[in-house]
Order: sequence, then C-alpha cells, then structure tokens
Amino acid sequence: MSEKISVITGATGHIGYALLLKLVERGEKVRILIRRATKQFDGIDCEKVFGDVTEPESLEKAFEGADVVYHLAGLIDINVGQEEKIWEVNFGGTKNVVEACKKCNVRRLVYASSVDAYKPLPDNQEMVELDRFNPDELDGTYAQTKATATNYVLDEVKAGNIDAVVVYPGACIGPYDFKVSNIGEMVRMIINKGFPVSLGFGKYNFVDVRDVADGMIAAAEKAPSGEGYILCGEKISVDDFIHTLCRVCGKKEPKITLGKGLVNFAAPIMEVYYKVSKSTPLLTRYAVRKLVSNCNFSIEKARNELGYNPMSVEQSLKDMVNWIKNNT
Repeated sequence: MSEKISVITGATGHIGYALLLKLVERGEKVRILIRRATKQFDGIDCEKVFGDVTEPESLEKAFEGADVVYHLAGLIDINVGQEEKIWEVNFGGTKNVVEACKKCNVRRLVYASSVDAYKPLPDNQEMVELDRFNPDELDGTYAQTKATATNYVLDEVKAGNIDAVVVYPGACIGPYDFKVSNIGEMVRMIINKGFPVSLGFGKYNFVDVRDVADGMIAAAEKAPSGEGYILCGEKISVDDFIHTLCRVCGKKEPKITLGKGLVNFAAPIMEVYYKVSKSTPLLTRYAVRKLVSNCNFSIEKARNELGYNPMSVEQSLKDMVNWIKNNT
C-alpha cells in the first residue's frame, strides 16, 4: 500500500506553517504547494511543488496521490483598488482546489474559511456554526470572498461531488509569524519601542495558530463530511490585550487610553500614512469596525466533537514574543 500524503496550500502562512510542523512531527508524508523557494522550510522533511492556487495545472501536480488536502492559501490584506485579486485567489483559487481534488480523487478536503464569513449578531449574541452564508451582508472584500468560497465548498459536498469539512479560525497569534501579520507588527513594535497608548474600547477573539492546526488535523480525521467548526480562542478587550502584550515583552504598560471618537478621527490619516510608507496597517477604519463588532463565537462544537482545547492569549503571546526575538 502506498504511503498516505497530506498536501498543504498556504504553507508559508501563519497557520499553514504550524500545520506543516504538526503533520511532520506526527510522521506524516507532507507535500506543500509554494510559489517560490524560501529558507522558511530549510530542515523540514517535506516535498515541495511550485505553483499557485490560480494555476489549476500546478494543483493537479501537487494533489496527485494525496489523501488529504488542507487548503489555507488566501489573501487577507490587500490595497484598495485590488479587490479583483482577492476574489481571484480566495474564491477562484478555492474553486480550482475543489476541482483538482475531484480530478485527483483526494479522499478529503479541509478548507480553512474564517469567522469573518459570519455576519456579527447584535447584542453580543453567541454565534455558532452555519451551513449557509450571505456575502452581501458582510463588511469588506475578504469576508465576502471567504463566505462565497465556503458556500461553494459546502454546495459541492451537498451535490455529492467531494468529501470536505470547513474550519473557521479567529484572529491568529502565536509563533511562526514569518510574513509579519498585523498583530505581529504590533508585537515587534512593542518589543523594540514599547507602546505608549491603549484603546478604551473594543474586544476581539484570538487563537493560537498551533491550536488551529490541531483543530484542522482533528477535523480531517474525525469530522463527518460537510460539517464546519469554529476554531477560536479567548475573547479579550483591546485594552487587556495591549497591557498583557506589554507585560510579556517586559515593557511599561501604557497609562494613556484613547477613546473611540479620537481613533475614528485618526484612522483615515493613518491609512494614508500606511499607504505612503508601505508599512503594515494597524489602525484603520475597518479595524475599528471589527473591534467594536460581536466576536462572541462558540467553540463548543469543536470542543465536543474534535477535542479542541485552545490555550490562553497570554501563553500564546509569550511564545510569539520568544519566537520573534529568536527569529528576527
């Protein structure tokens, strides 16, 4: 019998790299689809196939003989005016992945959607897994593409064309932040300079990338086809998050707290600065809207059916800070 192969798209990303390490540690044979060579994978026992989710031929080459495909490749941040590209990658790329899985007779697809596909419920109502999404009700191109792609995957399952499960990760933190995420930019800023101010409003739901990787592996092994699982972690206020991060970094905690009105005024100015300086956006109007929206996601289904048990934000941030200090 031939050895089972797991394939990862998006292995250069935050979750994808964590998933790669987990699978290799389990002794699995892993193949990754990457666009170019990178030292990120030096010393890791995995097969590399060069290609892109927008190139169907490269997907068929990568998926040949695969047992499970973990599809994580996607665009999160994108400049205004390039919305077409995010649709091409997040929706078009997912369609290509599904078609390649069908052609290559892949046993199971595990698709990483996002909690951004969920329309925030009012009054902090708890949000649980859905089996249908309405992209027109969502804020932002990223959320709309993930919702549309998720509907496509679930429709293909219902039509009997593919065996697939979907996971919905929250905002990711933790080690392996090679590409420097928004949170990673903040961590690096605090490590180097501290952070003089905090925010007196907003909260968000953060999850460690290693917990998401564990959830995806469990979904591949245990979940019935067509099921979905929210993979979030701890809900924490922005103020508590910033203070926790400063303590973890050994920096003074901020004594100044900014209100929503002042931040709303400053956000458009900061967006211009980010664009001109080509730096990672931290404070934008979209970010403010996200921070004040409902992030009360239930993980009970994943906990009960997958054995999902995420770590605390503080522990994840400690590991993230240590990784950044040792790898930059």
